[in-house]
Amino acid sequence: MSKPTERDRPDDTTEEGERRVADSEQSPMEWDEPENNRKPSDERENLTTDVEKDDARKIVTGEAQYTADYSRQFPDLAHGTVVRSDVAHGIVTDINTSKAESMDGVYAVVTPWDDAVPNTLYSSSGQSYPEPSPWDMRVLRRHVRFVGDPVAAVAAETGEIADRAARAIEVEYEERDAVFDVERAMEPDAPRLFEDDEVENAQSGAEYERNLESHFEGEIGDVEQAFERDDVHVHETELDTPYQSHCVPEPHTTIAYTDEDDRYTFITATQVPNHTRRQLAHVFDVPIRDIRVDKPRVGAGFGAKQEMAIEPIAFALHLEVDRPVKLEMTRQEEFYALRSRHPMDMTMRSAVTEDGTIVAMDLYARSNAGAYGTHGMTVATNVGTKALPLYPRVPNIRFEGDVVHTNLPMGAAMRGYGAPQGHFAVEAHMDEVARDLGIDPIEFKRQNAIRKGDLDDVSTILKDDDRFARRIRSCGLEECIERGMDAIGWDDVEQPEEDNLHRGVGMAMCAQGSGVAGKELGAAKLMMNEDGSFHLHVGGVDTGTGNDTMFSQVAAEVLGCRPDDIVVKSSDTDITPFDYGSYASSTTYISGTAVKKAAEDAKDRLLYWGSKLLEEPEANLETGNGEVYSEETDASVDLEEIGYEATYGHDEREQIMGDGHHSTDESPPPFGAQFVDVTVDEETGEFELNKLVYAADCGVAINPPLAEGQVEGGQHMSLEYATSGGLEFDDEGNPQTTGFRQYGMPRTTDHPPMETILVETHEPTGPFGAKSIGELPTNGIPPALSNAISDAVGVRMTSLPITATDVKAAIERREA
Repeated sequence: MSKPTERDRPDDTTEEGERRVADSEQSPMEWDEPENNRKPSDERENLTTDVEKDDARKIVTGEAQYTADYSRQFPDLAHGTVVRSDVAHGIVTDINTSKAESMDGVYAVVTPWDDAVPNTLYSSSGQSYPEPSPWDMRVLRRHVRFVGDPVAAVAAETGEIADRAARAIEVEYEERDAVFDVERAMEPDAPRLFEDDEVENAQSGAEYERNLESHFEGEIGDVEQAFERDDVHVHETELDTPYQSHCVPEPHTTIAYTDEDDRYTFITATQVPNHTRRQLAHVFDVPIRDIRVDKPRVGAGFGAKQEMAIEPIAFALHLEVDRPVKLEMTRQEEFYALRSRHPMDMTMRSAVTEDGTIVAMDLYARSNAGAYGTHGMTVATNVGTKALPLYPRVPNIRFEGDVVHTNLPMGAAMRGYGAPQGHFAVEAHMDEVARDLGIDPIEFKRQNAIRKGDLDDVSTILKDDDRFARRIRSCGLEECIERGMDAIGWDDVEQPEEDNLHRGVGMAMCAQGSGVAGKELGAAKLMMNEDGSFHLHVGGVDTGTGNDTMFSQVAAEVLGCRPDDIVVKSSDTDITPFDYGSYASSTTYISGTAVKKAAEDAKDRLLYWGSKLLEEPEANLETGNGEVYSEETDASVDLEEIGYEATYGHDEREQIMGDGHHSTDESPPPFGAQFVDVTVDEETGEFELNKLVYAADCGVAINPPLAEGQVEGGQHMSLEYATSGGLEFDDEGNPQTTGFRQYGMPRTTDHPPMETILVETHEPTGPFGAKSIGELPTNGIPPALSNAISDAVGVRMTSLPITATDVKAAIERREA
C-alpha cells in the first residue's frame, strides 16, 4: 500500500473537526514567542553544540562526591539500619529491643511508640501541593502491609553494629490474611488493607472496602455507539506488564543532622529537594524555614528518588540520638522495600473501518499499587493520556482505570510514569489491527497519527478543564518514521537461510510530555562576578542527566559568554530558588526556561553597563563572544571589564544579577519512533535482536550528545522491561528477587547495536525551541518488539517480559 497523502487522511471538516476548530480559540496555533528564542543554526554560539558534561571526568575517575562521601565530615556520625516486616500483612503487637540496646556501640533503637517517631499520616510521593496521592503512610508502621514495611530502626557506631542489633530485635505480629492478586483484592470478601481512619487525603473514586485507591474514567464522543456501527471491525487485545526496578547505581542515602544554628539539615540523594522539605515539615510539625535539604551529586534517580523514602526514618533516629545519622539502603532493600514500576493489566479495544480509519478507541488499565498509594492514581492516568494522544482525530475515545492495593511492594514514579505500559497496550494493539486488516502497520499508523497543528484534547480526557488541551505546534513524528525506516532497513529485510529462523521488523510511535501542564514551577538566579564569570543558582535537579551543563549552555547563549564561564549551583533549599524538582520530563522545558529568563534579566544590566562604557545607546548593543558590542560601530567591551566596573566603579556600583521563574499550562509532547529488528527461532522460541533504532523529536537539542545519551539509556531501560527483569514473590509475599543477578538486567554485551537519530523541530514555547527527551525513549521497545515478533512468526506477544518460552508457547498455540 502506498503512503497516504494529505488528501487521503481524515480532515477536520467532520462534526468532530468542527469541535476542534471551535476549541482552537482557546489553544491557538500562534504563540507569542520571544524574539531571541528562534535562532538559525549558524547563529548559535552554545546551542546544539557538544559541550562536555561538567561532571563527566569526575564521575569516570571516581572523584565525584555522592551523599555517602560526605560522611567523613561528621566524626560523631551514627549509622542507621531499618528493621523491616517479615510478614505480608499484620499488626505489630510487640517489639523487644532489649538485646539490641544492650550491645556495645548501639546508640538507640526507635519503634512506632517512641516520641521521636511521629504518628502522622503522609504520602512519600514528591509531588506538587495539594498532593495528588493519599496520605496513607507512617514513618514506622504498626499496621504492616507488605514484606519490607519498616517497623523499627537502629542507630549505632558503625553500620555493622547497627545491622547486628537490627537482627537481635524481636517483633511480634498479629497476622492477617493477605492478598497478592489485584482481581482478588477487589472482591467484597478480600482482606482489607486500609480502614477508613488509616487514610487522609483520599483520591477520587477511592473505595477502601474494595482495596481501591482510585477509580477514574473519561470519554470523548460516544464509544459504545461507535462500536455498534455496521461498517467497523472491532479488535480487542489483553496485555499485562510486571514490576520493574529502577536499579539506581547509588542506593537511597541520606545524612540528617542539626547545624550550628539549630536548623535541621539533610544531605540527601533526591530528585525533589523542595517537596522533601515541605513533607518533612508536615510529618515532624516543624516550620519549613527550619529545614534545609541539600542535594549533592545523585547517582541516578529514574523516579525512585521522587520520593521521601528514607529521610523521615533518618530524621527520627537523629532526634533520638542527637548526633548526625547516615541511612543508606542496601541493594536488597532497593529491590523489595523501596519503589518499583507499577504492574498493570490492560484491555485495549478499537473499532476500525475497512480503509483503516479508527472510529473508536477504548482502553482500560488496572494498576497494582501494592501496599501504599504513592503516585498510584497519577501514574495510572498517564497510561492513557500519553499514548492515546498519538491518535488525536479519533472521534470516540474512552479511558478508564482502577488502582488497587495488594500486600506487595508499592509502585511509584518511574521513568516514563505510566507511559511505557500505555504505549505497550496502544502500539502493539494498533499493529495487530493493521495486520488483521491487511494494511502495512506503518501506513496504518501514519494514516491516523498526530501531526503539527492538531489539537490534542485526548490528553485532557480525565480533566474537566479544557485549558490544558495541547495545540501541537511542533511535530517531527513523520520524519522520525521516515528516517527510522531507512536506518532499520524496513523495506529490505533479508531472511536467514535456515528454515527455522525468521526475521521481522517492528515499529512503535512514542510521545511523552514536557512537564505537567499547569503544575510546575522553576526558578533561577544569576550573579555576575567581577571577572566576568557568573554563578547560576537553580532549583532544577541534575540526577546525572547533564542538566547542569544544559543550564550553563542556555545561560551562556543569552549572555554571550562560554558555558564554562558559568558556575552552576543547584538544589540546596537554603541557597537556590524554588523548583518542583526533576521529574515529568520538565527540567529542560521548565527549569531551562527559568534559566533563560534569569539570563535575559542579567543581560539587560550587561547592556546598561556596556552602554555606559561604550557611550552608545543600549538599543545598538548585543552580547556575544564574551563581549558587549555595538552593532552600529563595532566597538566592544569585554564582560570582565564590565564586571570590574560594575563592582568597583567610582560613581555607581552594583552586582549584576538576574532572576527568572517559569510556570505554564503548556506541556508540548516530544515524539519518537522506535524500531526493532529481530530474528526468531520458530523451533525454540529464542529470539535475537539484531538492531535498535530510535528517532526522536525533542525540538532543538541543546546538547545533542547528552540527548543521544538519554535516548540510549532510555532504550536500555526499555529493553530490560521488554525482555528481562520483573520481581518475583513466593505465595506468602516474600521477595525472591533481591539482587542484580536474579533480576537479569541486560549487560552491555547483551545489547544489540543501537542507532539514535535526532530530528530537529522548533517548539515555540520551549527555551530556544527545546522540548523534553528524558522519558520518551523508555516507551518504545516492548510494543516494537512485540510487533517485530509478529512480523517474523505471526504471533502476538502481550505479556512482559517477552521470553523464549512464551514465544514458543505462542507459536505452538498458533499451530494447534
